[in-house]
Amino acid sequence: MTEPVITRHAFDGVQPTGVVSFTSMADGTADDYALLDIYERVHAVGLAGRVMETLERMTGSLGGYQITRLEHSLQSATRARLAGADVNWIVAALVHDIGDELAPFNHSEYAAAILQPYVPAEVHWVVEHHGVFQSYYYAHHFGGDRDARDQYRQHRWGSLCEQFCADFDQNCFDPDFPIDELRSFENALAEVFGRVAWSPDGVAVGSERIVP
Repeated sequence: MTEPVITRHAFDGVQPTGVVSFTSMADGTADDYALLDIYERVHAVGLAGRVMETLERMTGSLGGYQITRLEHSLQSATRARLAGADVNWIVAALVHDIGDELAPFNHSEYAAAILQPYVPAEVHWVVEHHGVFQSYYYAHHFGGDRDARDQYRQHRWGSLCEQFCADFDQNCFDPDFPIDELRSFENALAEVFGRVAWSPDGVAVGSERIVP
């Protein structure tokens, strides 16, 4: 079998070539897993681009609204940008419903999991719980509990989630609201998802506020 070859990567780190020796993971060697680790790190560099591609596909999902899910996401992010929110909240607004495609019944947790390694803890928490807080606006119309968010009333970030839904979610279904195009958020996505995952040095310090 050809030995794996490792060369410098054009962005950062290294670009590997070759494949592992095993067909069952129990048989893998230290060299095999070192090679896979490099592949995974290089793959992670492209995360912002894959998020962008997923957002682009949201033009055809979940009908019934006056605007597409992508337009809703762009309106959310545009409103956050106009309000002076920092890049963490702008990206959170942009991707908060990205789980609609593959996790229609737990989309909040899906989006939050994508963000978690790269954003302050309060941003992750708000996105993870925004579905519960958002239900305040509609749950009572079909027999649900619109006050389910009250279980988090004493949580340190409960008011943040309430503000996020009020200012950047429930009001973002207006076909006449001028939205910024998806490409205008490319640098923001690259900044957030270009950080070192799980590294305190790679995540901006949270202020526990959304706007100044």
